Formats: sequence, C-alpha cells, structure tokens
Amino acid sequence: MAAGSADSPATLYGPASLTFGAVAVIAAVFAGFVGMAIPLLFGSLAVTFALLGLARRLNRGQCVTGLALGALGVLYPVFLVTVLGV
Repeated sequence: MAAGSADSPATLYGPASLTFGAVAVIAAVFAGFVGMAIPLLFGSLAVTFALLGLARRLNRGQCVTGLALGALGVLYPVFLVTVLGV
C-alpha cells in the first residue's frame, strides 16, 4: 500500500454504521414481529462503528447518520418498554 492511501478496512466504518443503523430503525418499527433483540443488536453495532469511524475521521457524514439511526434504533424499543410496559 502506498503511503497516505485510503484503502484500509477502516474506510468501511461509515457504510457499515449507516447500514446497521438503517436496519436497526426498520427492525425497531417492526419490533412486534421480529423481537427486541434485533434492533438493539444492530443499533449498538451502528453506534460502535460510527464512533470508531468518527475517531478515525473517515466518512464523517455516513458515521453521523449511522450514529443517529443506531441511537434511534436502540432507544425506540427501550422507550416503548418503559412507557407502555409491553
């Protein structure tokens, strides 16, 4: 690899966090059908990859979007359980 090359596995933190965040939000909407573990797992993975990507300063826009979607995917089912007592 050449010095300063952007070809590393760390460049995939942004797209991975965005994908996991989107899946977490979609699974959170259908939490009654797919269960609560799926949005919690994918949301926490999205937050983790987003924070790693932001620390490396790679694909910031995707990392911020993945962080927001992942946090929403984690907090939405938790909010439903605490408020509705489902």
